[in-house]
Amino acid sequence: MNNRGVPAGNPLANVLVVVVGALVIAASVVLGFLAFIILASVMLVIAAIVGIRVWWFSRKLRKQAPQQQKPSQGRGVIEGEYHVVVEDRAEPR
Repeated sequence: MNNRGVPAGNPLANVLVVVVGALVIAASVVLGFLAFIILASVMLVIAAIVGIRVWWFSRKLRKQAPQQQKPSQGRGVIEGEYHVVVEDRAEPR
């Protein structure tokens, strides 16, 4: 029966495989963390740019829009009286 857990019969080779495997795993974790940090910082910068652009655009729209007051203050309401005039005369056909 073959021992599949041990790659070689030489103990020095086995130790070397374990050490190299551990270094590869550690390098993968470090590079993955570095890639995550870079991606997160790029996304943060993009989010800041979009947020500033939206803020600037809404500020610009607020300046251009006429100042609207609450309806209770009466702005935009025209008050007056009217009379309905009904004429009962028949028109000739």
